[in-house]
Amino acid sequence: MKMKYPVLLGFFLSVFAHLSYAEITVIVHPSNDSALTQDEISRIFLGKNRAFPNGSEALPVAFAEGVPEGDEFTQKVLSKTPKQLKAYWAKMIFTGKGTPPKEMPDSKSVLELVASNPNIIGFVASGTENASVKAVGKY
Repeated sequence: MKMKYPVLLGFFLSVFAHLSYAEITVIVHPSNDSALTQDEISRIFLGKNRAFPNGSEALPVAFAEGVPEGDEFTQKVLSKTPKQLKAYWAKMIFTGKGTPPKEMPDSKSVLELVASNPNIIGFVASGTENASVKAVGKY
């Protein structure tokens, strides 16, 4: 019986390790011709840039705190922990310097919103994007 526990532990650790390294795809409307660097994407999602490089308004959407895709994006693209991001937005709101991205409940909602508005930028787990949106970065 003792032999099963290390095998099960190894299995669960490998599953959870894989989940923490999920790839994120940043998406925009297909008509958006902007090429975006990771820094430009980060600046849009942190409220530092309010326009795409082509000059059109940029409206970011994200997931609520605790959603795996949102946490992964926060760490990989914004280089912050979820706790740091929450503190950042608390400061920005308190000082009147910005408002956080609109929060969406799931990937389907993000896809529909991005597909319906050329000014929206969002992200989803890689592999869930479709032809109604354009991928501008994978992280």
